[in-house]
Amino acid sequence: MSDPRTTAPIFGKLTAPQAWQTVDLISDLHLQALETATFEAWRDFMANTPADAVLILGDLFEVWVGDDAVDQDPFWASCADVLRQAAQQRYVAFMPGNRDFLLGQRFLSGCGVQAMSDPCVLEFGTRKILLSHGDALCLGDSDYQVFRAQVRDEAWQRDFLAKPLKERMDLARGMRAMSESQKQRNKVFADADPAMALAWMTWASADCLVHGHTHQPADHPLGKGQRHVLSDWSLDHEPHRAQVLRLEKSGGLRRLNITNATGF
Repeated sequence: MSDPRTTAPIFGKLTAPQAWQTVDLISDLHLQALETATFEAWRDFMANTPADAVLILGDLFEVWVGDDAVDQDPFWASCADVLRQAAQQRYVAFMPGNRDFLLGQRFLSGCGVQAMSDPCVLEFGTRKILLSHGDALCLGDSDYQVFRAQVRDEAWQRDFLAKPLKERMDLARGMRAMSESQKQRNKVFADADPAMALAWMTWASADCLVHGHTHQPADHPLGKGQRHVLSDWSLDHEPHRAQVLRLEKSGGLRRLNITNATGF
């Protein structure tokens, strides 16, 4: 197997229209029916942000077992309504994460949401900003990388989605339980491999990298640029966390703490 740090990925591209002045980046909300405060904060943010675009860099949902499940679940239907209404006001795009990589074109099209590949280069004004969910960069989590390669395989996904919905839900619960057990044993999330992150930035000719996945929001120097890690959202448990990374065409970058509908 080749070293991923020496092999350039295929970069998607998103060119911001001239009219865009502000882009909001979020990830790792892990939306689920029992965590109502997080859902409500996200719903209010999507309705009230002044940004021209909202780019969701993966793990919007805690789990996703197929687009057909939306018809059977009122919570997912409510999430679809939030996305649909937001997409009528501004550009909304979604990049798959490690929890919702099975989210498909049927759901996105029904909500008016655009699909983003991972990784993707955002051309915004004079800047090139590299966007990723971030899980592919966490080479230190070797067990996960093996699992990721398995479940991102088209044949595996085709076989999984062909199973009855109840069986898919049962399998997803089992995978979530295994993931929680691993997190309890390893309290710290694996971080992005610095050499691979820098290589991606260099190959993409980007001046910064923005990603989520690690739940360790921070800003790190990386080569001649910066690596910005997005916050996860958790407003149903202490400590509360919910941030938006706001990019401004003037070149500014701000972290906004989202605690209520007036914080945008």
